[in-house]
Amino acid sequence: MSKMIPFETTVLVRDTCLCLHTQRAARILARRFDEAFRPVSLTNGQFSLLMSLNRPAPAPQGAVARLLGMDRTTLTAALKPLARRGLVAIGVDPSDRRGHLLALTAEGQALLAEALPIWRETHAAIEAGLGAFDGDSLRSALGTLG
Repeated sequence: MSKMIPFETTVLVRDTCLCLHTQRAARILARRFDEAFRPVSLTNGQFSLLMSLNRPAPAPQGAVARLLGMDRTTLTAALKPLARRGLVAIGVDPSDRRGHLLALTAEGQALLAEALPIWRETHAAIEAGLGAFDGDSLRSALGTLG
């Protein structure tokens, strides 16, 4: 026989669960950025991935996965459509032939440059909408989680 959890407990979790509130906020932000990036045919995740590759030298796949909080399999899946579009180059790491180095192509750099003003405008609007909350404090608090 299962024990019923009181509805008050459901309300408590709904009102206090950090995971629930963070996931909800992440989905709202993702939809907002997805809509903003639609004119350049990017998703928010693709923009973040392209931006993570905006470096002076190709990046090891593991380092990119850690930066984005992804496992390698998820990153590999996310890279495929970008590579097919010619935005990302995936090469073998000469220091470890089992690894891969990731780099933006010229097309990827051009698209990222086109998307950056969209990100700036959307991001500024979101931060302005925080009102009394400080974006730096929010980023800092979220950064303590991982």
